[in-house]
Amino acid sequence: MARGGQGLARVAVVVRAGAAPLWWLGVLAAGIGVLPSGLTGRRIGVLAGAAVFIVAAAVVAWVGRGRYLAPAREGVRAGKHDVLQDRAVTLRAWRRGHRWWLLLGFAAALGSSFALPAAGGLLLAGLGTGLRLKAAWLGRRERAAGQLFWVRVDWLSARAGRPAGKRVPGYRLTGIEAGDAAPGGGRRA
Repeated sequence: MARGGQGLARVAVVVRAGAAPLWWLGVLAAGIGVLPSGLTGRRIGVLAGAAVFIVAAAVVAWVGRGRYLAPAREGVRAGKHDVLQDRAVTLRAWRRGHRWWLLLGFAAALGSSFALPAAGGLLLAGLGTGLRLKAAWLGRRERAAGQLFWVRVDWLSARAGRPAGKRVPGYRLTGIEAGDAAPGGGRRA
């Protein structure tokens, strides 16, 4: 980084980083989890899984919204020498830091299929959906504010997560066209 600038990662990209792996691992675990009839039977397992999917998506999308907006109120304009981290680098860092948790969650979802078929996989998919919804909500907030929210990379957790954790006193703010990710963390068109 040049002349004391800080590395900055997009908040919405960090939030959205876990959405795709959780979704796909959940869908895969649910698909495999339908094969055994389990203790409750497939029908009950899938219905329970659908309910858990909806609840998990809603809870993840809703909980902690205030924590994400508090650092935005304390935000300062990004400096001339701050370095904006690419979306791909942020995704890779988050996924590398959470790979064992993802693997453990997938294994737990598969194991739970012997009791409640497909429910564990649908829970994982619901968590991924909730993260995607939260990132979309952040994107709407960014558009409304006319600025993008960035967090210093050294303020993220050791696994490149928690963009609104205790270590983050405020975000860095840039114009809406900065970086290579659109508001909400998706790829720019």
